[in-house]
Amino acid sequence: MRGLTNRLSLLLAVLAVPSCAAVQRAEPGPPAAKVMMFVGDSFTVGSGPVSAWRTYASATARLLGRQPIIAGASGTGYCNEGRVGRTFQRSFEEELSWRPAPDLLIVSGGHNDRRCGAEQARQAAGRLLGKVRATWPRTEIVMIGPIWLSEPPRKAYGIRDALATAARTWNVPFLDPLGRRWSPGEILPDGVHPTLAGHESLAAWLAAELR
Repeated sequence: MRGLTNRLSLLLAVLAVPSCAAVQRAEPGPPAAKVMMFVGDSFTVGSGPVSAWRTYASATARLLGRQPIIAGASGTGYCNEGRVGRTFQRSFEEELSWRPAPDLLIVSGGHNDRRCGAEQARQAAGRLLGKVRATWPRTEIVMIGPIWLSEPPRKAYGIRDALATAARTWNVPFLDPLGRRWSPGEILPDGVHPTLAGHESLAAWLAAELR
């Protein structure tokens, strides 16, 4: 019996010693990619042959090594609900606001707000920025003004200026793409939306602005 007791004691002692695998600390993995979210119209979510994962939004995230989450819908704006019946703010509330706060939120649009008028667009943009700040106090916000591939109408400049005013009020950087020049190969036959090459060109510009 004494021999059996000694053997059991030895076995329990061996089992009590932690193995190398147990005491070895796991190697830290690569840091998670920063998240950047977008709210926008058809330029942001895609149109025609260009899908959401190939738009300037996704391309910008790839250039910056970030993870994109894209919200919004074609035809929408700060005050224009489009065919889907929702503004940028509602897209933010329904698609993004319940998620963990991203590092960066890009709000891009204004092309579809011409019929609303500059003042209404300014007020709607201010409400959206206020909602974002209340939801994600530490998230960086950047606004992009209306995108026009052809000669912008006069109202487009009024919308741009109104949105820039809202951005300044909330101390948000405002980027203006109206001064960009587009080559024929960057414009779809509809004369409104970018081709894949156009999206890539827009992404290169935006990534350079954000770096």
